Amino acid sequence: MHRLCVVTALVAGMAVLVAPAAAQGTAERLYVMECGQGAVPDLSRWSPGVNVGKKTEYVTNCYLVRHAQGWMLWETGAGDDLIKVPEGRGSFTRWRLRRTLSSQLEEIGVKPADVKIIAASHTHFDHIGNVNLFPQAMLLVQKAEYEWPQPLGGPRFKPEHPVTKLEGDHDVFGDGSAVLLSTPGHTPGHQSFLLRLPRAGPILFTGDAVHFRENWDFRRVPSFNTNREQSLQSMERLAAILASTKAQLWIHHDKPQNDSQKKSPAFYD
Repeated sequence: MHRLCVVTALVAGMAVLVAPAAAQGTAERLYVMECGQGAVPDLSRWSPGVNVGKKTEYVTNCYLVRHAQGWMLWETGAGDDLIKVPEGRGSFTRWRLRRTLSSQLEEIGVKPADVKIIAASHTHFDHIGNVNLFPQAMLLVQKAEYEWPQPLGGPRFKPEHPVTKLEGDHDVFGDGSAVLLSTPGHTPGHQSFLLRLPRAGPILFTGDAVHFRENWDFRRVPSFNTNREQSLQSMERLAAILASTKAQLWIHHDKPQNDSQKKSPAFYD
């Protein structure tokens, strides 16, 4: 059964890349912006039975893409209001913020109103904290995620926010340069992101389909994911896409990898 799931994921992963690869589109620039620093007391929550009691630090970033059709933001971070809480916030993960997203945008001459499209991998706090900083931007989100109710009920986004509800993969600019990929499991409507740059080449952003390099290498599924089997299938799908595109794999919360990446105002092109 596991082998069948892997083969199915591989086929699906290969199929979606045919059209984007043929289009040969590329975005112009990518800015990596710091959007939160987290600390946890027990890593085994992300790898059940492994790393019990191990403390760790991790990060959450925002990724600003410049394209001929306009600015796109992938992931919006833990929220700029966190800068007012120096002791941090959070029940299990203690989140802090060194720099606001708005100040980093200002540093490169971009206003929130300039951002035309926003998308996040999913609706956990550390990924959608700044959505309301861009009330005019089109929100691209999987329908299953948008309609997933809050634990206490109610919507996850303001009803008046412009939104396109997706049901599967989505070619953002229509040229294959920026493709949202349906990778459910961590949450019902989780999505990942494939970006193509002229010099850096393709980059595959995992979102929380995988949190850390060790989890990727050993296919570990966090205890709080909504669907374990979907999580494993999504990781295999990402592996197939990596194989077909030769993309770099950027694991969202992995601090060692993050520390090696250049941050805005520097950029990748």
